[in-house]
Amino acid sequence: MKRKLLIVEDDPGLQSQMRWCFEDAEVFLASDREAALSILRREEPQVVTLDLGLPPDPGGSTEGFQALEDILRLAPNTKIIVVTGREEKENAVKAIGLGACDFFQKPLDGDILSFIVTRAFRLFELEKENHELSTGNSSSTLTGIIGSSTKMLEICRMIEKIAPADVTTLLLGETGTGKEVLAKAIHQLSSRSDKSFSAINCGAIPENLLESELFGHEKGAFTGASSLKRGKIELAHSGTLFLDEIGDMPMSLQVKLLRFLQERVIERVGGVKEIPVDVRVVCATHQNLQQLIEQNLFREDLFYRVSEISLNIPPIREREGDAIIIAQSLLKSFLQQMKRPPLSFNEDAMRSIKAYHWPGNVREIINKVKRAVIMADDKKITAADLELCNLSEVSEQALNLRQIRDAAEKSAVIQAIQAAQNNMAQAARLLGVTRPTLYNLTEKFGINTDE
Repeated sequence: MKRKLLIVEDDPGLQSQMRWCFEDAEVFLASDREAALSILRREEPQVVTLDLGLPPDPGGSTEGFQALEDILRLAPNTKIIVVTGREEKENAVKAIGLGACDFFQKPLDGDILSFIVTRAFRLFELEKENHELSTGNSSSTLTGIIGSSTKMLEICRMIEKIAPADVTTLLLGETGTGKEVLAKAIHQLSSRSDKSFSAINCGAIPENLLESELFGHEKGAFTGASSLKRGKIELAHSGTLFLDEIGDMPMSLQVKLLRFLQERVIERVGGVKEIPVDVRVVCATHQNLQQLIEQNLFREDLFYRVSEISLNIPPIREREGDAIIIAQSLLKSFLQQMKRPPLSFNEDAMRSIKAYHWPGNVREIINKVKRAVIMADDKKITAADLELCNLSEVSEQALNLRQIRDAAEKSAVIQAIQAAQNNMAQAARLLGVTRPTLYNLTEKFGINTDE
């Protein structure tokens, strides 16, 4: 992404000086508000430096503040650095409160200004990356993955690293955490993305049929085998094979699967011919495979074959703030599918979504939100519509008042920063505190505001 900087300054001499401070960005110049807005619409710069003293009010700040509001209305993600005189501290504070990301005081110091502008570009890029990851619209196309929690963003980054490497991957996590969605993301980001993605649930198919489903069978191999059938492994040739709930695979088939992973050849049921298959394998299970190994229910040598790289997918209860984001995304999707008029969650529903444990994880959120869209009578979805209206129980461990207050403050700060897309001025306004207070809170709770 090419960096674009708009300098809004009515003094030609300062324009020239500022322009030559930025060799690694494409610089645009504007002398008044109208010219600035025209360039903003045409070039979409990521960062703007804005002198508040613009004509026709060069001695005041009225026109500058109007330009600030206009820019944020037209391009709310733009990072604006206001430029003020030494005696205009109040204007700088007011501008930050209105949404500017930083300020710079005259006279011009090229090194300091360059540092502030570079920091603003980096902030814009981080916010853009965070937004793309949390909405599943990143340049790496992590389709279907929704979330902005630190744990989930770490998983997304790991998938982006794993996908190009043709290694067998094991996804571990509770039921409903989205393991198949993540497996598809690995496939879509790999060199095999234009080939087939073949999935099979090893726990959903009876043992006597699972071998045929995986490896295929020859005509006449058993009663009812009236024609040749190619199995899931063979059908996934050149693509990706997803073996869900591999922990439920019978021991007799674990031996055949191990041979396939070692030799990359299969034999259909009733056949004698070895068939080479080039396929990437991604496995998943909600079970503890180490415990199954100790109970002689899962082969240790197979475990090491399927877990060249392992990923532990966190449950929703450990993904702070993600339940709300997922629920809102699902609500929008279901409204479009069912052609319902606009609906939103009321405050009670929002509190319930945050407080609920979500033992069924994403799958349970899907069911609850779909039910609520169907059952809602008003424009607002209630906790009762979600069947989450009995969450008043408080555990004995949560009765420490200081812990409750700290946990609530930390949660509020994280959600405000996420909602403001890391714009600290906007986050402070949402919380009703000053920026210094917000920075003190982030330091107190160890919240990283750089990601």
